[in-house]
Amino acid sequence: MNTETFSKTIATELSVAETFVKNTIQLLESGATIPFIARYRKEMTGSMDETVIARVRDRLQQLKDLNSRREAILKSLREQEKLTDELENAVMNATTMAELEDIYLPYKPKRKTRASIAREKGLEPLAKLVLSQRFDDIEHRAEPFIDPEKGVNDIAEALQGARDIIAEWVSEDAYARKRIRQLYQRECVITSKVAKGKEEDGAKFETYFDSHELLNKAPSHRILAMFRGEKEGFLKVSLAVDGDRGAEILDRIFIKGDNASADLVKGAITDSAKRLLYPSMETEMRQWIKERADEEAIRVFAENLRQLLMASPLGQKRVLAIDPGFRTGCKIVCLDAQGKLLHNETIYPHPPQNEVKESIHKIKSLVNAYKIEAIAIGNGTAGRETERLVRAIRFDTDLIALVVNESGASVYSASAVARQEFPDYDVTVRGSVSIGRRLMDPLAELVKIDPKSIGVGQYQHDVEQTALQQSLSDTVESSVNMVGVEVNTASEQLLTYVSGVGPSLAKNIIAYRNEHGPFSSRKELMKVPRFGEKVFEQAAGFLRIRDAKNPLDGSAVHPESYHVVDKMAKRLNCSVTDLISRAELRKQIDLKEYVTVKTGLPTLQDIVTELAKPGRDPRQQFEVFEFDRNIHTINDLHPGMKLPGIVTNITAFGAFVDLGVHQDGLVHISQMADRFVKDPNEIVKINQKVMVEVLDVDINRKRIQLSMKGLNNNGEN
Repeated sequence: MNTETFSKTIATELSVAETFVKNTIQLLESGATIPFIARYRKEMTGSMDETVIARVRDRLQQLKDLNSRREAILKSLREQEKLTDELENAVMNATTMAELEDIYLPYKPKRKTRASIAREKGLEPLAKLVLSQRFDDIEHRAEPFIDPEKGVNDIAEALQGARDIIAEWVSEDAYARKRIRQLYQRECVITSKVAKGKEEDGAKFETYFDSHELLNKAPSHRILAMFRGEKEGFLKVSLAVDGDRGAEILDRIFIKGDNASADLVKGAITDSAKRLLYPSMETEMRQWIKERADEEAIRVFAENLRQLLMASPLGQKRVLAIDPGFRTGCKIVCLDAQGKLLHNETIYPHPPQNEVKESIHKIKSLVNAYKIEAIAIGNGTAGRETERLVRAIRFDTDLIALVVNESGASVYSASAVARQEFPDYDVTVRGSVSIGRRLMDPLAELVKIDPKSIGVGQYQHDVEQTALQQSLSDTVESSVNMVGVEVNTASEQLLTYVSGVGPSLAKNIIAYRNEHGPFSSRKELMKVPRFGEKVFEQAAGFLRIRDAKNPLDGSAVHPESYHVVDKMAKRLNCSVTDLISRAELRKQIDLKEYVTVKTGLPTLQDIVTELAKPGRDPRQQFEVFEFDRNIHTINDLHPGMKLPGIVTNITAFGAFVDLGVHQDGLVHISQMADRFVKDPNEIVKINQKVMVEVLDVDINRKRIQLSMKGLNNNGEN
């Protein structure tokens, strides 16, 4: 099959014009990135968004894999001299990997089986006689096959060998497998039981100690939980269908008579189902449902990550960041507006030292000395106690104090990236810097951490890791390019995710910047070693140069379209700067006048939108949030309380909310609204400020059940 065939298949499946799919495939295979295609090639793709383009890419790879397997099977069949026109036609027309493998199964080289042993004894002709179901005197017809030298000592052994061969034929019949697969997909029940002697040790899987439900209705988190419990040895999991239903299907396919031969075939069918076909289908269904559960879990993780990366930035402010602690003290750092470390030290306001006055004095003096505008407090151990201390201080100037989610900060502090940034400081200082920078710009800081360590996933260690990595990488790349990157201040890690750049070129950009000073224009990027025309095409639109001579260098207008803006300005007898600053001039632009073969209305509309707010940040404006000052630990919570909180994680079954008590509470999906909710993302986003009601508090198990029903959560707490 060729790319054209792939394009047609994908276009049909996605309900997209084939021309746009073909163009998208050509762009992808020429090395174009998804963000670039989505932003700057809308005319070629029919304005497909990044999600659809990713689906085209992924489906294209699936079809290529299918085609590779098809070619390998045809080669094997030719080598075996088994390839007939009919078989070749079946292989060429197979549309799924399962269908392809079903066709190949009878010809697939396999280890020794009961059927292969029976064939070696010369019993295949007898099996064919039995399967024809034309004879009632089958025992008489089996007599010629008795041969002690071959291991066939009597009629019973001959007929048993024939049954073994028929059982294998039944299990390898493509149509029978298709019908039984459909039965499993419709009616299979997944059952989990507690493993013997594991009742106490496996308490965390108690929900699944005696559980059964229809497989195709089971939510992804339950599937992954059961499989994890099985992997850890606490659960026994099985997938099964009603055997009678399967027998009915197989009998209709294979039983053609009512005699002794037919009875033997019936016995072979029963044996085949129990010994071969059902175990094979259970394995296949496990893989099928695991892939489906993985897909959902990865989708949830990627969406959570996107929301976290796109969280509102405080912006360039001078920040004092605190990584709280009891015995080891609170690590303080002072950062300038660009996130540069200016000062660090440790205070001990909490037990056992209780140096409260000294700590307050130190914080006040640092705030004054470094003209601090905001205080960031990590939400880990001693976080609320430290927040209470800071809020009790009377500062000489107005500033904001906020609790910051520090998930992954410890991972960053011990990483090679952190050691490279701060070779002369220990992990505690690096962790505090990460907390402060997260407040200033979550995206710029979080790209330095492995997404799996940020703490917004669901069973991320149980899902297929290659697919997870691809999805998370797509999400980070998409977020970085959606916001855009200031090339003169960006870190190496942030530059790595810019369309077309990657780790090696990011290093080169930093090295050039360090040697030659700030970039003065986008054109200057071409002087960076290995930053060629292809990279420039992919990357330039996402790299910003603030205060460049050409104002478009600080915008998302791609350099390939600068001539269009120049033409607009010339026609209106003004400068590009005038176009940007004066809305009345932009209103005079008639986009139809600038349409060409390469530049259509979608691109022109993007250009005019960008001129109105060059380099605009798509992230929401920062909002100050404060927990209830009367709530500090889980012991302070009681049913009926209505409290403010922050959404920290979203799963398929609900959302977790931080109330400031070191233990997130769960708003189950059934408690998210006064209506049916299919997906929690319909209701909440990561970092959203919400009002919740406490339903139940289990102090021993550290579980908090919350509700959002009846509360105003439309952004007005």
